[in-house]
Amino acid sequence: MSKPTISICWFRRDLRLFDQHAFAAALKGKNPVLPLFIFDKSILDKLSNKSDRRVQFIHESITAMDAELRTKGSGMMVRYGFPLDVFDELSRQFTIGEVYTNHDYEPYALERDEAVEKLLSTKGIAFHTFKDQVIFEKSEVVKDDGSPYTVYTPYSKKWKLLLAEKGIPDYSPQPYFSNLYQHNGYELPSLSSMGFEQTPTAFPSRQWDAEEVKQYGERRDYPALPGTSRLSVHLRFGTISIRQLVKQAMGLSEKFLNELIWRDFYHMILWHFPKVGKGASFKKEYDAIQWRNNESEFEKWCQGKTGYPIVDAGMRELNATGYMHNRVRMIVASFLTKHLLIDWRWGEAYFAAQLLDFDLAANNGGWQWAAGSGCDAAPYFRIFNPYLQTQKFDEQLTYIRQWVPELDSFDYPAPIVNHELARKRCLDAYAAALKPTTSITP
Repeated sequence: MSKPTISICWFRRDLRLFDQHAFAAALKGKNPVLPLFIFDKSILDKLSNKSDRRVQFIHESITAMDAELRTKGSGMMVRYGFPLDVFDELSRQFTIGEVYTNHDYEPYALERDEAVEKLLSTKGIAFHTFKDQVIFEKSEVVKDDGSPYTVYTPYSKKWKLLLAEKGIPDYSPQPYFSNLYQHNGYELPSLSSMGFEQTPTAFPSRQWDAEEVKQYGERRDYPALPGTSRLSVHLRFGTISIRQLVKQAMGLSEKFLNELIWRDFYHMILWHFPKVGKGASFKKEYDAIQWRNNESEFEKWCQGKTGYPIVDAGMRELNATGYMHNRVRMIVASFLTKHLLIDWRWGEAYFAAQLLDFDLAANNGGWQWAAGSGCDAAPYFRIFNPYLQTQKFDEQLTYIRQWVPELDSFDYPAPIVNHELARKRCLDAYAAALKPTTSITP
């Protein structure tokens, strides 16, 4: 019996059927397209929390995609295993003409894709990758001499000029759905079959109306207000299109558009300076800082028991929901690295484990910004005062009381460190480590 001849569209962090670059390209090809998702054991085996909300989010997204594909006589092929093993097995089950997928820029993803491409080439299977999760990538937005930007503002100006020149493409697959590989559907692995548990998490909506976008600039810094989009998890896993979101932001909120550009900026930095994705400071001199790394204080920070209400509220929100308001992320990161003098990598790793929207490029960029070691970072002598931040952004303590109900009781702990003493200690530690100039090496 002859094997079916197909092409495969391999979904990863692009979990949608609309405006999806690789999927649209695959459907325009000559072979019927089988949509594939792999729950990668190389990633899942490292997750210690078996109630990880992200795995559940992916599973729910894949299930919804499968249901939509079944209305078109097709469906998702979902496997749990190592990508090389999965493709080796599928090459025996099908005659695969081509594999289509979208670019990923993280260190593990680059190694994985190189290994998969090498395996496929031994079998005569073409491997095509496309830009999808960002507007501009790699060296598309660079200085006139071809070197990468390391400061956001000039990068963003060049980004906007390039956008005006090139426009925003639309990778609509609708006219080509007839080229899906027709089958009776495959059974999807359950969360429990992969060793994970269902949680009662309610994930944020993908909808954000025009009026909310318009008010973003005025409301975004106040954690008690519904002023942010809460779309970060959808951007992270590609359940929404960055291109459609940029189109929505243009003309409605320059501030929100700028935040989306920051996302491209950090992905560009990760591409040009891969060391940051492997634990190195962007500015190497900052690796000389003598961190205190007090484990007891770190644990109190993680639990939201520092005695600083705005910090504790943020950490408790993170632990309970997998989300933290962006303004509060900056406050808790500054507190860990500067008040407690704990290595930013500790905080980066904790966020990586807890954040529903964890993205290596953005998470690393944010933590190095807070610590002062990153590109275009806050200067090391800028130390957020949690009390002033509270007065400015949660004056009525609405957000704090939501997450720290025992605030006015004897159960609430005293501050684990004095602000002024911590500030002086931080300035002394940074000054001792840093030279007058900082150099940047790839």
